[in-house]
Amino acid sequence: MKIAHRTLTTIVFGMAAFNVALAAPADDAVSTLQQRWEQVKYGAPAGGQERAFEALSAEADTVLSRYPDSAGVLIWHGIVVASHAGAKGGLGALGLAKTAKKDFEAALQADPKALGGSAYTSLGSLYYQVPGWPIGFGDKDKAREYLQQGLALNPDGIDANYFLGDFLYRQGDFAGAERCLRKALQAPARPGRKLADAGRRAEAEALLAQVAAKRK
Repeated sequence: MKIAHRTLTTIVFGMAAFNVALAAPADDAVSTLQQRWEQVKYGAPAGGQERAFEALSAEADTVLSRYPDSAGVLIWHGIVVASHAGAKGGLGALGLAKTAKKDFEAALQADPKALGGSAYTSLGSLYYQVPGWPIGFGDKDKAREYLQQGLALNPDGIDANYFLGDFLYRQGDFAGAERCLRKALQAPARPGRKLADAGRRAEAEALLAQVAAKRK
């Protein structure tokens, strides 16, 4: 769910399975969004990512229209839209980032503990990656606050630790970043999230190498 600093990979996906999910409970729709997002982010070569995330965003819009009060759907709609913003890049992505922000805020209103506090972590990630005033809404203090709240709800989570580690790295706190990233690598496997876990661990290992280089 990166805005400007990570390359997001893409995949072309069909609509049939997704349409089946739309008729299922919200939890099943969330699971399908997760799987589609993982395929786009980690399962395909670079090139065409913007178009793939744009298509997935349209599918996520349909899911959200069916389950507008589901915190899980709001979170994953926000993640998909934020990923579309990351693939798009530049000032043209700011509107998408604002939409994702509203999704995460709505999810916090609905259920702040949903998906292990993922709304906190996702919102914190937006705050440190989006430019600050007068261009955007980026805010390092808010980023730290939300990331820490996400970690408090999911202290062993791979994403909560990774994103706080990434934030601390960008703030020059290399010791803190290393602690978080090593903990991310020790995170337990998530059922049904093998591709996402492998991709996130690879990102954590790459960032740890950058931390090590900075600390020499």
